[in-house]
Amino acid sequence: MAKIHPLPPAESSCSFSTSYITSEAETFTVWMKSLVMHTNGCTVYNQNGEIVYRVDNYDKKGSSEVYLMDLKGRVLFTIRKLWFFRQWKGYRCDGLKLKSQKPFFQVRKSSGIFKGDLSCEIAVRSGCYKLEASAGKSAFKITDSNGRIVAKATRKQTSSGIVLGDDVLTLVVEPEVDHSFIMALVTVYGLIHHKL
Repeated sequence: MAKIHPLPPAESSCSFSTSYITSEAETFTVWMKSLVMHTNGCTVYNQNGEIVYRVDNYDKKGSSEVYLMDLKGRVLFTIRKLWFFRQWKGYRCDGLKLKSQKPFFQVRKSSGIFKGDLSCEIAVRSGCYKLEASAGKSAFKITDSNGRIVAKATRKQTSSGIVLGDDVLTLVVEPEVDHSFIMALVTVYGLIHHKL
C-alpha cells in the first residue's frame, strides 16, 4: 500500500504537540479512512507523518453523532446532526464530557442544489465562517467573515506529481487558527459528503 504522508526528516525527533494554535501555517494530510478496520472515519497526519487527529465512526456512514479525537483518543469535539434542518452542531469536549450545553459552532448547508456546489454557513461564538466546495471536486476552503482564507484543502499530490485518490487531501491551516476547530469542520464536510 502506498504511503499517503511524507516520511519525517531523518534529523527530526517525533514530538507530538498538544497545541492547537500555531504562529505559522500548518500543513496536514487528511485521509478519509479510519485506522480501525471496517469502520468509517478519517485520520489526520501532521507534516512529520505523525497521527494528530482521528474520527472513528463505528456506526453507519452519515451517523448522527461522531467524535473528533486527538492521537490519544481524547474527544475534542462531539458533532451532532439535526436531520430535518440540514444542520450540524459541534460541542467542545474535555474527554467525553461536553464543556458546555451550548454548541461551539453550528454549520448550516446553504448550497444551490441545482448548481451542485456546496456552501455552508458556520456560526461560531466569536464570529462567522463559510465553507465552500465545488461540485465533483475533493477540494474546499474555509473563509472568515472578512473573506480571508483560514484553511484550504486540495487533493494530495506526491513529490513526483502523482495525484492521490479523492479521499486523500492536503489541508493548509493558516497561522493563529485553531486546528482542532478546523478539523471539526473537516469532519462535518466528510459527513455532508457521506465519507465518514
